[in-house]
Amino acid sequence: MYDLIIKNAKQIDESVTDIAIANGKIVAMASSIIGQSKRVLDLKNKHYISAGWIDSHTHCFARSPLYHDEPDLIGVKAGVTAVVDAGSVGAINVDEFYQLAQQASTHVYSFLNISKIGLLRQSELADMQDIDAPLFDEALAKYPNFIIGIKVRMSGSVVGRNGILPLVKAKEMQKKSGLPLMIHVGNNPPELDEIADLLTKGDIITHCFNGKPNQIFDKQNQLRGSIKRAIERGVILDIGHGGESFSFSVAERAKCLGIYPNTISSDIYSKNRLHGPVFSLANVMTKFICLGYSRKRIIDSVTQNAAQILHIRNKGVLSAGYDADLTIFDIKRQTISLLDSEGEVRQSDEQFVPLASIVADTGKHLIRIELTEEGSKNELRISN
Repeated sequence: MYDLIIKNAKQIDESVTDIAIANGKIVAMASSIIGQSKRVLDLKNKHYISAGWIDSHTHCFARSPLYHDEPDLIGVKAGVTAVVDAGSVGAINVDEFYQLAQQASTHVYSFLNISKIGLLRQSELADMQDIDAPLFDEALAKYPNFIIGIKVRMSGSVVGRNGILPLVKAKEMQKKSGLPLMIHVGNNPPELDEIADLLTKGDIITHCFNGKPNQIFDKQNQLRGSIKRAIERGVILDIGHGGESFSFSVAERAKCLGIYPNTISSDIYSKNRLHGPVFSLANVMTKFICLGYSRKRIIDSVTQNAAQILHIRNKGVLSAGYDADLTIFDIKRQTISLLDSEGEVRQSDEQFVPLASIVADTGKHLIRIELTEEGSKNELRISN
């Protein structure tokens, strides 16, 4: 007996498949699956399905004084099955965040800020005394399946007079755990060249296509040598759109040079969700349609790439044996205006529209199905 059979689902390559789910896992995929099931969802060759979308840079600690949101509002209600909070909390408030995260239907993970206070203030790395390595290690040991990475914000407004020192400290702290390190790049100092030259394979540069003076291109609009070398070493590029950190022009120039982000993420929180320019991960993904990215590249950037880079096991792939985290969506053919963080507006003739999230709870051997607002309008029917 299956828990759910999804019939006639389109994959991103336009092939159509049935998917059988049991005990929170995908157990079979075939052109036709016949068998007893508690529930059946027929997508009628009309709607797309992929592995569940993973937003690898969000701010979803609801009690943060600076950047806050509810995990389910940016997660399952927006077609996103897993969200990664990028440094909202440090060692002194990770307990509270963990307790809140357990109440969400969305899978929630954390990149722990190297500052013990997290984002209690904008300048969390201006005082090196706030970097408490023993306390940090205790938090990692306490939540090994929740804390999946380390976050350090390397902007002048964050580090104050400390320059590159917080990153040097972060790299030291990383050696013990081996976790991915995400580096926020923004306004200098420190200079991007100084930051990039310290990074090693698997480190993540977020806000990689920002339009600030400290961007990946120099004044002659050429790729900085430090960034070229970092990419060659295996440093990861993450979008981290946010309110101030994505430029169509920079992204377009990068594409012309064959430089693509490994992951597409939103840097979403309540303000830029409600008032833009982010709105949702789907909206950020749509911006890459108008930049000429293939649908497959975009989907891979929020599924298998994110799961692999962040070492999230059993997720990100639509295949038997993986967790039944799935996103059902449309690619709607209609013109939409899209705004970057620099105020530039571009048009797309297509847009990603999430309809439903299916989230596995492998511990309880069950799945949860959450329709988005658009999914309810489309009247997706799940029969018993």
